Amino acid sequence: MSFIDNHLGEFAALLTAFFWTVTSLSFESASHRIGSVAVNILRLIIGLIFLSVFTLIRRGMILPIDASHENWVWLSLSGLVGFVFGDLFLFKSYTMIGSRFSMLIMTLVPPITAFFSFIILGERLTLFHYLGMTLTFSGIAMAIFSRAGKGEKLSLKLAPKGILFAFGGAVGQALGLVLSKFGLRDYDPFAATQIRIISGIFGYTVLVTVLFRWKSVFKATGNKEGMMLTSLGAFFGPFLGVSFSLIAVKYTEAGIASTIMALVPVFIILPAVILFKQKVTLQELLGAVVSVAGVALFFL
Repeated sequence: MSFIDNHLGEFAALLTAFFWTVTSLSFESASHRIGSVAVNILRLIIGLIFLSVFTLIRRGMILPIDASHENWVWLSLSGLVGFVFGDLFLFKSYTMIGSRFSMLIMTLVPPITAFFSFIILGERLTLFHYLGMTLTFSGIAMAIFSRAGKGEKLSLKLAPKGILFAFGGAVGQALGLVLSKFGLRDYDPFAATQIRIISGIFGYTVLVTVLFRWKSVFKATGNKEGMMLTSLGAFFGPFLGVSFSLIAVKYTEAGIASTIMALVPVFIILPAVILFKQKVTLQELLGAVVSVAGVALFFL
């Protein structure tokens, strides 16, 4: 077996981090133009179209009709938790604190994943895990807290509600990852992503109906720039990103996969500076590095 074959899961996770960097920037811009609720449901519909065409060509099936009952139950639950609960919170945080800080807080996904694995699967944490958790929290704190001047107290420079939304996104993604690994088994990752997306679309349909937001969703489809950004994000997110994340957890441990996928905050710094003209301080840069280092240590 070649080096790539031996590390297929790790390479898939690395590609996922790149895909999610593109999708984060796309959805941040789209959310500002057409709103986070509209972006959420539209990107899933567009993502399902991409996936359906791909699986029709690759598997000869436009929908995952060969999935088992267990595949449907656990992957659907994963889709509701990850796409509806997790991503709704994450996208809302984009509009409050931006994708760069949101994705930095998302580096908490691996430790939270381990926590859910301990609760659901009985996996235990080691001293290294606790040390990694401390480093991760420290790195995030370095980036989101600052001193306004000499002698002044430490203060939060981001909207607290935005931080809470991003944390909610991290919880949703972590629990969704654990549930998706449990439901995936030996099933095709792209077809499994279809099940997750179908579940997510159902969840958002109920949510949009309850909130009486269909008018704003239909209005959003008329925003050409917003739809282009949503489509770009859907291609790299629900289609490629989520599918490759399932390939990653299929061929390597969930902890290793989520660690590599946590590199998004590092990848996102350069495009955030170039595209959004965001200023990055040395403290924020060090915070990103420390948080990812903590995540890496978490799974040694």
